[in-house]
Amino acid sequence: MPTIAIISQKGGAGKTTLALHLAAIAQEAGRVALIIDTDPQATASQWAAWRQDQPPEVIDSPPPRLAAKVAAAEGQGAELIVIDTPPHADSAARAAVEVADLVLIPCRPSAFDLAAIQTTAKLVQLLRKPAFVVFTAGPPNAARVYAEAGELVDSYGTPPAPVILPDRAAYRHASAEGRTVTELEPEGRAAAEIRDLYKWTCRQLDMPAPRFRKAV
Repeated sequence: MPTIAIISQKGGAGKTTLALHLAAIAQEAGRVALIIDTDPQATASQWAAWRQDQPPEVIDSPPPRLAAKVAAAEGQGAELIVIDTPPHADSAARAAVEVADLVLIPCRPSAFDLAAIQTTAKLVQLLRKPAFVVFTAGPPNAARVYAEAGELVDSYGTPPAPVILPDRAAYRHASAEGRTVTELEPEGRAAAEIRDLYKWTCRQLDMPAPRFRKAV
């Protein structure tokens, strides 16, 4: 079963936002998605509580139990698993990478964030898992910034994903309501970017191309 690990050693990179939106957009496209929250802060679990049991489901797991939780989820009908991990936690990141088919590394295009990726890059290379950097929370119109950042992370052995998720107010408004940007503003730019990222992710996992209902 396709399993995506969202990891980053740097806080504030948007790991939970990315995990929630990928799982939710998969659910929107007709797949049963599950988020496994390994972060002690339990932000994903809080978001799920605000949604009042509306899918996708979020469960928590300590890193040592992660492999067992993934196996159990498959037996219970999950079709896609997204693992949210805490920052500064090597054991949680390693456990997530070990069970993942694809690793996504959210990163702001700043010098400190880009430097912090090197540790994560070494981990995914050690475990020989396909990994890509997803640039997040940067300025919407800064092609040169993203191009230069992309060259740098590529040199670490973690190429950039072709879809960027820049800073947009829709993410803040949606999370405060326990929603996603595709639910809040289905025709907005943030929603379009999330759909594009999910389509690209499906190709990396050899999953059928999703079909989205046209927003009304």
